Amino acid sequence: MAGREVVKRAVQQVRPILSVDREEARKRALNLYKAWYRQIPYIVMDYDIPMSVEQCREKLREQFIKNRNVTDIRVIDMLVIKGQMELKESVEIWKQKGHIMRYWKESQDPKPTDFLSKFIQGIN
Repeated sequence: MAGREVVKRAVQQVRPILSVDREEARKRALNLYKAWYRQIPYIVMDYDIPMSVEQCREKLREQFIKNRNVTDIRVIDMLVIKGQMELKESVEIWKQKGHIMRYWKESQDPKPTDFLSKFIQGIN
């Protein structure tokens, strides 16, 4: 019995990636949101995308709301790290216009589910 308790405690106590507690992870996510929010006008201008700054900010909000219910601190940290990488790549213009426009593809073109819709769009 004692062995199981030790294993249980070891499994429950995992090392955090960046944040120690939920509040620190929340602050990191909020800082990432603010950084993206500030950079959006420059990204729109640099990549010359056919979206307004308001539409881009709405998409940013949608992306953050999509992950609103994540509660594991390690997962939040990984999402923040990925978001920081995406921001760095976008600001340094390491991406192409098509990479930026992919953010709108999912919400604009829902995939067909029934046979007739698939047939009309030419999807097997």
